[in-house]
Amino acid sequence: MKTKSSKRIILLIAGWMGMATVLHAQEYVSPTRPAQTGKSPGVKVRLLSNNGNTQTYVLVFSPGDEVVSGLTEFAQQYHIKSAHYTAIGDASSAKVGWYDFAKKMFKVIPIPEAAEVTSLVGDIAFYNNKPVAHSHINLATADGIGHGGHLLEMIVGPTLEVFVTVEPTPLFKKLNEEYGVGVIDPLLEK
Repeated sequence: MKTKSSKRIILLIAGWMGMATVLHAQEYVSPTRPAQTGKSPGVKVRLLSNNGNTQTYVLVFSPGDEVVSGLTEFAQQYHIKSAHYTAIGDASSAKVGWYDFAKKMFKVIPIPEAAEVTSLVGDIAFYNNKPVAHSHINLATADGIGHGGHLLEMIVGPTLEVFVTVEPTPLFKKLNEEYGVGVIDPLLEK
C-alpha cells in the first residue's frame, strides 16, 4: 500500500514537472525583426522646442498603447533619421530581451504584471531604409525587483512619457555579421 501511494506521488510530481516544462518553453526572437505598427492609437505628440536643426518632442502614451509600435510610428511620421530618448511611466505588461550570443537571438523574458518604468533609454537610426527605435528598459515590479534588457514589447498602463531629441545628422545602421544585429556606423552616409 505504501509503495503504491509513493509511486502515485512520484508520477504526479513527474507529470507536473513535465507540464511545467512544456508551459515554460523558452521563446527567442531575431534582433533584426521589424516592429509592428498600428498598436498605439492613443499616443499624443507635441513639439517642445526647435533650436536650430535640433527638435525636442514629448510623446505621451495612453493605457493599452504598445511602446515599440508607437516609437516606430512616430519616427516614420516625422521622418526621423537620428534621435535619442528617455522615458518614465508604467507598464501593464512587458517583454524584454537578453541577447544570447550562441543563438544570435534575443531570449524573451516576459513580465506579465504591472511594473514601474524606472528607466527607458534609446535611439532612432535608419536600417534597411526605415527608422528603427532601439530601446533598453528597466522595470520594477511590486516586490521592488528590477527587470531589464532590450525592450521587445511593452503595454502602457496608465502612462508613459517619452522625451525625444531629434538630431540633424542622419545615422545609419548596418548588419554586424558576427552577431546578427544592426549596429550604428557613424561613418555611413546612406
